[in-house]
Amino acid sequence: MRTQVEERFSEFFEKWVCQLEQLQQQLLKLSEETLQNEVELQALVSKVTYLHKEYYTVKWAAAREDVLAFFCPVWSSPLENAYNWVTGWKPSMLFQLIGSLRKTRLVNMSEEQLKKIEELRLKMRYEEEKVEREMERQQVAMADRRMVELARLASRVRNGGKVVEVEVEGLVDVALKVMLSGLERVMKAADCVRLKTLKGVLDVLSPLQCVEFLAATCMVQIRLRQWGRKKCDQNALLNH
Repeated sequence: MRTQVEERFSEFFEKWVCQLEQLQQQLLKLSEETLQNEVELQALVSKVTYLHKEYYTVKWAAAREDVLAFFCPVWSSPLENAYNWVTGWKPSMLFQLIGSLRKTRLVNMSEEQLKKIEELRLKMRYEEEKVEREMERQQVAMADRRMVELARLASRVRNGGKVVEVEVEGLVDVALKVMLSGLERVMKAADCVRLKTLKGVLDVLSPLQCVEFLAATCMVQIRLRQWGRKKCDQNALLNH
């Protein structure tokens, strides 16, 4: 059974993906036009970046109520979840995408642009590693002395010991609050790296390059979702 947060965010996410698909079609159409208007290009890029900011605003608000929902999202397929990095896409993926696009469409990147992209890649890789170290710290903390002692006390309650159950439950609630707060902090840190990477790349590219780049990033996310759903549908048919 889904929680209220899962229900609300699932509904929001479906509408958000529909908006993303519409914008992706506009990005593709505009990138293929013979004559591009720079003001029009920038306006469309702004729409896409605003949509991403809206996603994280809603996500963070929901995570205050139930952060665990984002570590095992019911609105995503197992395929999508398999490619998740701390509740979302991995920032370094964008640099791989730029490399692929350079071989196809973004062929006119200047040496100065390439230099800035490489500097950004190294900087964001360091930020990724910081998030990964903090996530590891959260995981390792599960085995610290306080958690082991709490687990021991809880076992004594279940085995009919004299420890007051209410007191143990209170300690468990405090421990859980600390754990969830830590996970929320790591999730937000990862999201900030995602946003900084996206903004950093867009700041380097020209308006037309931004449109082509965003069209590709949207396409990857949308196709992964479609493939994931197709696989789920196939599995459902096999299980009937």
